Amino acid sequence: MAAERDVLETSDDAVLGGRLTLRQPLAGHRVGHDAILLAAATGGRAGERAVDLGAGIGAAGLALAARVPGLKVTLVEIDPALSRLAAGNAARNSLAGRVRAIACDAEDAETLAAAGLAAGSAERVLMNPPFHAARRHNVSPDARRRRAHAGAPGLLGRWVASAAALLKPGGTLTLIWRADEADDVLAALASDFGGIAVLPVQPRADAAPIRILVRADKGGRGAPVYLPALVLNDAQGRPTAAAEAVLREGQKLGLAEE
Repeated sequence: MAAERDVLETSDDAVLGGRLTLRQPLAGHRVGHDAILLAAATGGRAGERAVDLGAGIGAAGLALAARVPGLKVTLVEIDPALSRLAAGNAARNSLAGRVRAIACDAEDAETLAAAGLAAGSAERVLMNPPFHAARRHNVSPDARRRRAHAGAPGLLGRWVASAAALLKPGGTLTLIWRADEADDVLAALASDFGGIAVLPVQPRADAAPIRILVRADKGGRGAPVYLPALVLNDAQGRPTAAAEAVLREGQKLGLAEE
């Protein structure tokens, strides 16, 4: 009950230049650029099903649904309180007809299937897994923030395996991860995915990438392709036009091939 009281301490925040309003906890993980970048890197068509693994309060999946009319999205979140917020956010943004939230572990195939996410049922999976290793990084004392940011060893591989199981042949996985662990991402994808494209994200043109956005096709072939980086800020620290187009105007990235 204490956890439920905590999550009820929320704020309503506008993202995508006011295109979405999201209720989110005041304490713990807060929606940032990563979720919006992930949505912008994900393709989709009307009538397809997309699954957002580790959806939190639903920011990425809802941003994707708002951009792609007719796309059906399932928000998978292990924390029941956050899942309830995600469902509320779908309704708040008039997307409940196409977006549903389920409280489920992204690695639990049996429970996913019982909730209507059978193997081979989705055309798209997007995910922003916890990518800080607790043993290598200082982690938050806040339980929800820690769960959102820090993953157990092998988590990436297990989530990629879950995505592969959910996807139809030729389906597409899109994920965001730490740029300094790009090799780990490629290794995790190697068994089931190909046709990989990597988009680095840099804070400034003269800075090293901090994130990578990755698109991969189930059963695809070919060597990974590296796209020109998305630069978030100019030399004066102001958002670049390219970043504004994605983060405020809701435009998709070139990675999001339809």
